[in-house]
Amino acid sequence: MDIPYTVQPRPDTGVYNSKVGLWLFLASEVMLFGGLFSSYILLRVAAPPGTWPTGWLSVPLGTLNTIILASSAVTTLLAWAACKAKMFDRYKLYMGLTLMLALVFISIKGYEYYTKFTHYEVALKDGRFADGHLVSRDASGVVLKGRYVADRAELMNGRSPHAAAHEEIRIPTDQIKKIGNYRPAHNTFMAIYFTLTGLHGLHVLGGIVVFAYLWGPGSRMWKTEPERFTNRVEVAGLFWHFVDLVWIFLFPVLYLT
Repeated sequence: MDIPYTVQPRPDTGVYNSKVGLWLFLASEVMLFGGLFSSYILLRVAAPPGTWPTGWLSVPLGTLNTIILASSAVTTLLAWAACKAKMFDRYKLYMGLTLMLALVFISIKGYEYYTKFTHYEVALKDGRFADGHLVSRDASGVVLKGRYVADRAELMNGRSPHAAAHEEIRIPTDQIKKIGNYRPAHNTFMAIYFTLTGLHGLHVLGGIVVFAYLWGPGSRMWKTEPERFTNRVEVAGLFWHFVDLVWIFLFPVLYLT
């Protein structure tokens, strides 16, 4: 049984079926991310002065990931153009580059998550706070590569000159009042950061699965139905451009403010 309008455009919409479906899906995605971005804005505006963190994320890593994702959007477009030009070898090259760039992006994001889960804040019984990356932890205490501060509010500004000063500090267990890493439950900022970037990361992983299929076993369709295969590449590319666009908003909102 042949499914109509998999290659030819529909008379009512002017585009083929899968593109109609994707635009409807992307409309729901806009509402999803729009609600999350709105939540971020409301939470930040409502936060008391001095309680919203700034400079907690690595701008160089975020910039690098922005360049990588933007480059992958270009290679995705070139892969589709290669299919339209009947240049299958070029398609394989550009789709392979897209897949590689996507894997690099998700690897860097995984490293950023790792740095947060190994970053600890320790409330001491004398009222001070210790903050830094975990070196070791046992029954006798913890060792951090970080700094002491007198007030937790000092930890909110990650761009202050003192924030870059790190030394190995050893904290005995009997001096620790409370200890926790920078997981989503750490504060509101970390919760919204992990929610937004985690959801975006799931979309990146979904794109990786699709690209790997189109580059590998799915590319066999090129020999039997090249036009339909080209449409599949185009639809996957449209999804990837949306993923790229979301990150273009995430980067300045989370990293630069």
